[in-house]
Amino acid sequence: MINALTSGWRAGAGKRGLLALLGVLVTLSFSAAALADPIVGEGYGLPFDASRDGHRIDWLIEVTNIFVILLALAMCVWILYAVFKHNQDHKADYDHGDSKHHVAVAMGVSAIIFFVVDGNLWFNSTVDVNTVYWNFEESEKHPDAVRIEINAHQWAWDARYAGPDNKFNTADDVVTLNDIRVPNDVPVLFQIASTDVIHSFSLPNFRVKQDAMPGMVTRMRIWPAKIGEYDIGCTQHCGTNHYKMKGRLTVMSKADYASWHKAMSMHHARGFDAKDIAAHWGWDWKRSGNTVKAHKDAPKKTAAAVFE
Repeated sequence: MINALTSGWRAGAGKRGLLALLGVLVTLSFSAAALADPIVGEGYGLPFDASRDGHRIDWLIEVTNIFVILLALAMCVWILYAVFKHNQDHKADYDHGDSKHHVAVAMGVSAIIFFVVDGNLWFNSTVDVNTVYWNFEESEKHPDAVRIEINAHQWAWDARYAGPDNKFNTADDVVTLNDIRVPNDVPVLFQIASTDVIHSFSLPNFRVKQDAMPGMVTRMRIWPAKIGEYDIGCTQHCGTNHYKMKGRLTVMSKADYASWHKAMSMHHARGFDAKDIAAHWGWDWKRSGNTVKAHKDAPKKTAAAVFE
């Protein structure tokens, strides 16, 4: 194959053919990136996108697939060219392929592929992560932002919302099990911890997931855009009943969410028991997401943990 490429390059037609092929490849690649709609975000074979920002992930996957297909087609075309051009009627020309000429061609082709495919992935993913997915400070400023603490344990998800006092781990908190409800069209911030092993809080319909680490509080952010019910999964094998660790995230209208939150807060306030230490696993909301230590009075083998 290498001999065919280098021999074809020295032939005038081969040189012109390679340049034309590279030109077509680059043109089609950038055209594909420009024509791919970054708003649609309904990726082929992917779960339904229910978020405002999921289209960014879908777009990267779709454009990368287009690049890969184009590269595969270009390689097939060049192989066919080499097969028919350098058939039994063509005199073989043996060389080591290590001349400056050959090295320059190989490096040039590799650079084009790297910058077009990998460069697009690196640039756009870096921008998206820093300006959207990890931009917690901007979401915190939103007046209607919802803050939820997630406590992962074998094998369930506990969720805690601050009540009307806007403080966590108080009598009016809303606490649920495998049932997270959020309003539509506002940022939702999660702070996530684990009491036992590493779990991974995954929301495939929102194109995000985040590890739940023992002894740490990690962060995640979504911005729901479609009312409905969506799966919560654990994407880190966490034990024998890992397959049971699933829940449901429900996106509601703002009015329905406000009614639900108010009713649940009143319900939990009536059943609050200050002596039930295991139930008070919440922590003060951490704007910086720093590592925290487990509280000295927290039970070590319970479904919850208390953080200071």
